[in-house]
Amino acid sequence: MFDQLTRDQLKGADLTQLAAGVLAALRVEAFFSVDECSSIMTALQSCEMGSYDEQVVRPRIAKLGPAVYDFYLEGTLSDAYWEHAAESTETRRHLLDGRDPLQRAWDLIGAAWGSAVRPATVGEKPLFAGMIREINNGARMHFDEVVRELPGTFDETPVCQLAFNCHLEMPAQGGEAVVFRRRWNPEDEQHRDGYGYSRSLVENSPRVSVRAETGDAVLFDPRNYHRVEPNAVAGRRATLSFFLGVMADGTLTAWS
Repeated sequence: MFDQLTRDQLKGADLTQLAAGVLAALRVEAFFSVDECSSIMTALQSCEMGSYDEQVVRPRIAKLGPAVYDFYLEGTLSDAYWEHAAESTETRRHLLDGRDPLQRAWDLIGAAWGSAVRPATVGEKPLFAGMIREINNGARMHFDEVVRELPGTFDETPVCQLAFNCHLEMPAQGGEAVVFRRRWNPEDEQHRDGYGYSRSLVENSPRVSVRAETGDAVLFDPRNYHRVEPNAVAGRRATLSFFLGVMADGTLTAWS
């Protein structure tokens, strides 16, 4: 009940299995075509990339777009978040031959799920979704859980949270996402490692390692501990990334 599933097309039933916790990870082959990915990466060359706070997130992870968590303070989002969100959305919306790759992804997900994806909101304002990230040197083991990390911030609380990553470019080796069948416990804070956690926490936990190719989408429950392996050879590991929230009424929301 903790396996990886590979499909040649996204199916709503597979998303349901992920949400129910009976599937570890879903890889959808050729979610974007190689040509679409190449077009996005070429356009991205003229865009200025920022990064997470390099005092906290090491090795450096380059990104286009803000993460909600980075601008969260005492239950509110700073004005800088909304400014960054607007600028990043405007930049990204032209990357796919003049179109927005996020909308392309949402259209495919919505068609599989049976209803359109909509942005999550705070104070009735739509949140940014569709970050483009470049993780070449790996990411430490961590978890993402909006109801725990940003309690009461969203207008609607998701029943379940999923992570979506479409791989726009991948190295020939390395860059796997590793997902563990273990969620955060309060005592885990004794094992903090910067923004992440010690690997000793998951020594005896079931796991899956998902190796994606360019164009593949990978989805999993980010409330499970997970990490990204470093590239094993020269190359770039770039993704279009966002979270999906399964709502009580069965609709999907998204944010980054």
